[in-house]
Amino acid sequence: MATTQSVQLDVADLQQRVQDVYRQVAQEPHRSYHFEMGRALAARLGYPAELLDLIPAEALDSFAGVGYFLDLAAPRVGDRVLDLGSGSGTDSFAAAALVGPTGRITGVDMTDAQLAKAERLRAAAGLQHVRFRSGHIERLPLPDACVDLIISNGVINLSADKAAVFAEAFRVLRPGGRLALADIVAARALAESITCNAELWAACVGGAAQIDDYHESIETAGL
Repeated sequence: MATTQSVQLDVADLQQRVQDVYRQVAQEPHRSYHFEMGRALAARLGYPAELLDLIPAEALDSFAGVGYFLDLAAPRVGDRVLDLGSGSGTDSFAAAALVGPTGRITGVDMTDAQLAKAERLRAAAGLQHVRFRSGHIERLPLPDACVDLIISNGVINLSADKAAVFAEAFRVLRPGGRLALADIVAARALAESITCNAELWAACVGGAAQIDDYHESIETAGL
C-alpha cells in the first residue's frame, strides 16, 4: 500500500542559506541578485529623497526591502524603535533621523556581515542613539515592554516560525506600542513542494505565508 510522507523544511539549512545570501548582499552589493537592491529601489518604493539623503550611501547600496512603511509607522521624536532583520541598516538609519537623538534605535540581525557593515556605518556617522545586535527575530535579545515601535522590511517571510516572530514582537512592545512592516505574502497557500524547499525560502518565495494566515498570526500574538 502506498503511503504519503510529509516533507519537512530543514530550518538549519534555511538559516544558513539566508545568511549566505545576505552576507553577499552586505559585501558585494553591486553583483547580480534575484531581487532588486539599492537607492533606486528605495526611491521607487516611495522613500522620500530627503530621507534617503540622510542614510549612509553604503547602507542604501545593500538595501533589499519590499516596501515603504515609515509613513504608516510614523516614528515620533524620542521613540524607542526596533528593526527586525535590520540588514545593513537602511531602515534603522531612516528611523534614527525621524526620532532624533532623544530616541533609540535597535537593529537585530542574524548575519554577521550585515551587522558589521551596519555598525561600521553607524560609528562613522556618529549615531550614538543607534545600536545593532546579533540575534534571531524569533528569540529577541531584548527585555519585555522595552520599545514603542517595531519595524521590519521584507524579512519575516524568511522566518520558518512567524508565530514566534509576532509573539516576540508582542512581548517587547510596550502597552500601546505599534508594529509597521512591509513583507511578501501569497494570495493563496503555496504547495508543499515550495514551502519545504529551503532554497526557495532563501529566494523570498517559499516563505510567503497566505495573507489570511499571516494576519491570523499577528492577531493571535495579541497585536
